[in-house]
Amino acid sequence: MRIIFINRFFYPDHSATSQLLSDVAWFLAKEGWAVQVICSRYGYEQSSTAFASAEIVAGVHITRIWTTAFGRGWLPGRMLDYMSFYVSAGWWLLWHLRRDDCLVAKTDPPLLSTLAALIGKIRGARFMNWCQDLFPEAARALGIPGMNGHLGTFCQQLRNWSLRQAQTNIVIGERMAEYVRGQGIRAASVRVIHNWADGNHIQPVDPQDNELRREWGLEQAFVVGYSGNLGRAHDVDTFLQTMEALKDDSDIRFLFIGSGSNLQALKEQVAIRQLSNVLFQPYQPRDQLRFSLGVPDVHFITLHPELEGLIVPSKFYGIAAAGRPTIFIGDVHGEIPNILLDHDCGFSVAIGEVQRLVHVIRQLASDEECRRRMGGNARAVFEERFEAKLAYGHWENVFEKERLVHGTGREQSV
Repeated sequence: MRIIFINRFFYPDHSATSQLLSDVAWFLAKEGWAVQVICSRYGYEQSSTAFASAEIVAGVHITRIWTTAFGRGWLPGRMLDYMSFYVSAGWWLLWHLRRDDCLVAKTDPPLLSTLAALIGKIRGARFMNWCQDLFPEAARALGIPGMNGHLGTFCQQLRNWSLRQAQTNIVIGERMAEYVRGQGIRAASVRVIHNWADGNHIQPVDPQDNELRREWGLEQAFVVGYSGNLGRAHDVDTFLQTMEALKDDSDIRFLFIGSGSNLQALKEQVAIRQLSNVLFQPYQPRDQLRFSLGVPDVHFITLHPELEGLIVPSKFYGIAAAGRPTIFIGDVHGEIPNILLDHDCGFSVAIGEVQRLVHVIRQLASDEECRRRMGGNARAVFEERFEAKLAYGHWENVFEKERLVHGTGREQSV
């Protein structure tokens, strides 16, 4: 049985969906499965440099199809990038998909699952969804034009059709699983496999041993950090008001590592308000994650409440692996807040609750024992539930089940 993953981004791109897919693909190839990935030639952030159109990396056959390369900054151009990916991917699948293949569609670009389900049906291949988010509901929650009308309803019907066609629908959280079943999707087809981090690569690092804290001049500070994409799904106003309220607390610093559509606006506001307690750094190499995630004493995660069940913030897994507490800003009864509460590894604050957030930060800054306890609890729940090797085992079980049901083996040529 050949496993074919299809997603717009894959190695060497550093976006979250790319890294997760790369991890699974390499693991399966190492275990003897025939694995192929269909993706774009361009990266999430870089549309000016094309990767090789075909190569084999760690046993995974990578086919990078042609698309336009307008990038994310211009909405009509992004739509053209999506459309060209659909056309190229559809053409490749029509010519190369086989009856004994298992096709796994991720969710970038939106409605990719519909194309994959249709062609899988035509070619007689097995089909699975790997839902990192739910479109069009997430777009509707973010206020994307047109998603509240007939177009959004039609897109949701198409998406649900693709979910019904799938032998298995992998979702990344319990709230998402509940929502998908509520759409009338066969409950037995819905399986939760949480996203993950690699606990061998990301481990707790004591502040005095962290070279990045020294390099960034944060050795003596209490650091509140945000790492990753800061986009439309994330609240920024609560950050800003809190940083302004704490601007005279000289021992507290705020650190943002990464990029995203809201980051430039945040930088502009920090400059306008003359906040000297805020530092910005670019994405760090993956082999430096244990240090970059270890710089903050506590991490922020934020998600607009209306996106609960549609998106799960994957930042938590790396934070927990690094043995750091989390402050979640959003729905205090959401997926991540429930983990923080059940395992005593952080705090949850509603959007706009600036005074409570200020109190929580000052409390953590003054109580090293609390930070150590929560950080240790975070690492413990990570090892119990979100370690990469656990997720890989769940993924292999899915394909072993397919192999047993359909009687196809691992050792087949790509």
